[in-house]
Amino acid sequence: MRGLCALLVLGGLLAVPGRAENRPPPGAVMVITVNQAITGGTTSYIRSALERATLDQAAALIIQLDTPGGLLSSTRDIVQDVLNARVPVVVYIAPPGARGASAGTMLTLAAHVAAMAPATHIGAAHPVSIFGGSEDKVMTEKILNDTSAYVQAIAELRNRNVEWAISAVRESKSITAQKAKELGVIELVAEDLNDLVRQLDGLEVRMDKTHTVKLAT
Repeated sequence: MRGLCALLVLGGLLAVPGRAENRPPPGAVMVITVNQAITGGTTSYIRSALERATLDQAAALIIQLDTPGGLLSSTRDIVQDVLNARVPVVVYIAPPGARGASAGTMLTLAAHVAAMAPATHIGAAHPVSIFGGSEDKVMTEKILNDTSAYVQAIAELRNRNVEWAISAVRESKSITAQKAKELGVIELVAEDLNDLVRQLDGLEVRMDKTHTVKLAT
């Protein structure tokens, strides 16, 4: 029992957040991976990562994303966290073959920097019911209009292609990484994480109306 107590005390000390020995060096980039449907668990995961990245004064938080979509309520929570983040957030749809569909489109549009790997795609953000079957037409139209206005507001804030963002919701439009860059939906196409970090270095990121930061990665 004494040995077990000692291990528990040691484990507690190692788990204390913010201890100097646990902090990365200045300019470090934090990377997390989301390769699942967006749920409440995803919200908690990304929220924790944002808190840790802020605490560690990371140069940026990269969210490597591959998702078919997910819950609109959870997506809205994550988008709100990203829009109000104090550390630059980069959403990177990767690896090749990945997708940022539906909810993934909204998360990518909300990022300070949006990036994709080759052979990936983004779009198809038309809201659908998780229950299937027939729905009330009035309610369906209300949800569609609300979601359309939602992505429009995000795209306008991030100075991205508003027309395409609306078409992704209303017409389920999807596009490849290269086309997304050409249309101003994303900023970067990167082969892998190393290539992405190289391209991020020196990039100026607008955090809000009066504050911009120059990334040093």
